[in-house]
Amino acid sequence: MKLRAFALALLVPVLLAACVARPVRPSLPPGQVAAAELRQGAREQRLRQQPAWSLVGRIAVSTDGNGGSGRIEWRQDGAGFQVALSAPVTRQSWRLSGDATQARLEGLEGGAREGSDPRQLLVEATGWDIPVVALADWVRGLRSSKLEPALIVYGADGRPAQIVQGGWQVDYVWPDASSVGDGEVMPTRVDAQQGGARVRLLVDQWRGDGPGA
Repeated sequence: MKLRAFALALLVPVLLAACVARPVRPSLPPGQVAAAELRQGAREQRLRQQPAWSLVGRIAVSTDGNGGSGRIEWRQDGAGFQVALSAPVTRQSWRLSGDATQARLEGLEGGAREGSDPRQLLVEATGWDIPVVALADWVRGLRSSKLEPALIVYGADGRPAQIVQGGWQVDYVWPDASSVGDGEVMPTRVDAQQGGARVRLLVDQWRGDGPGA
């Protein structure tokens, strides 16, 4: 099955997910923003020193009304990445892997495809607009180091409620810090949108390892 057909087969779950309203979160009082910026800068510095990580969760993608959803496993080690998406119902899957210079998309009818830009590779093969390189930072609640300066809107808890960067608006849901022990608090939901393109990621599990684990 072509990946475009795979996307259309999964369109209904995406449309249902789109009906769920984004959570409304109170913003941080202006007098506390400077302190939040300092904490965010320190957090970004710590996490950039931990470039190897992975997550398991669920993803829904929609671009101009066409999209799909499924399980996602994402492993990152610096610029290197492996992203696997599977749909248990249809038993279809694909894998995107690469680094700063090359990307490879497998699971397509007719064989794998390669290109220098993973975002463009996905658009051409599937019609989905997924900003893979920037999302590797955004998904951890970081400003992308590959794009222009970002605007961060902080929630009442002092964490980023929204990051606006490169024309994308990225909204976050965070867990209660008391529920994650002594580790770094990571988002449980990331919702990125630009025009008609939308990527929603629900994280079930975070791990601090990478593709070599």
